[in-house]
Amino acid sequence: MTQTAPSSLPFGLTRTKLMRLLKFGTVGGLGFLWDSGTVYALRPAIGLSAATLVAYFVAATLNWLLNRLWTFKGVGLHDHPLLQWLRFLTANSFGFLLNRGTVYTLFYTVPLCVTYPVLALAAGALAGMFANFNLSQKMVFKEKPPQSALELAELSVDVSTSHKNPTSES
Repeated sequence: MTQTAPSSLPFGLTRTKLMRLLKFGTVGGLGFLWDSGTVYALRPAIGLSAATLVAYFVAATLNWLLNRLWTFKGVGLHDHPLLQWLRFLTANSFGFLLNRGTVYTLFYTVPLCVTYPVLALAAGALAGMFANFNLSQKMVFKEKPPQSALELAELSVDVSTSHKNPTSES
């Protein structure tokens, strides 16, 4: 048996990126459990909509911590943990919109999802996972942090800094 060369992995994945994606998915699965558990625990006290919102932040915080310690171990440790957590929440805001947009849409259109919120939560987790992985890798867990707001914006839209106007640099 021969090993797969990095260039032959699908979708341009490297072995490192594939392992991180698998770990990120594992952490996301645990996040789904934390998310669901929090919704079911808080629903009787504060209602389904509020419990769903609070649960996202509980799960996102635990996901950030596990991703910091395991998925992206040793990467991005130059940041203060609180700043990295805030960047994680900010970077994953698009994933949040996909996730909770799916969840609330299902709550309001599929009565079964109100009875069994776990169904909507699972669909939401899948909807946001790949966006969250890519944004976390590009903006949160980096070897070298963005040095400016412009660099952070460029990273978020995947614009290469090599296309800058050479006459504007001194």
